[in-house]
Amino acid sequence: MPSINVSLPDDLCDFVNEQVAASSYTSSSEYLRQLIREHREVVRFRNLIDEGAGSPIEGTFDKAYFDDLRARARSRDTRG
Repeated sequence: MPSINVSLPDDLCDFVNEQVAASSYTSSSEYLRQLIREHREVVRFRNLIDEGAGSPIEGTFDKAYFDDLRARARSRDTRG
């Protein structure tokens, strides 16, 4: 596995070490890998939102559409 060396100021290094000590992470590397994975998901989600926002609006969004949407949401609430 390739590695990257990262220099951190003392306050950030202390924070990382505190997070590792207070959690189930076994090392600072594991903690940072998890942060990167989570950030990658945030970026992916933002890209999906941007893609959706830029796509054309399709369909009819009238009262019947929203009534059906509410009914489906309510039926999911009662299943849980």
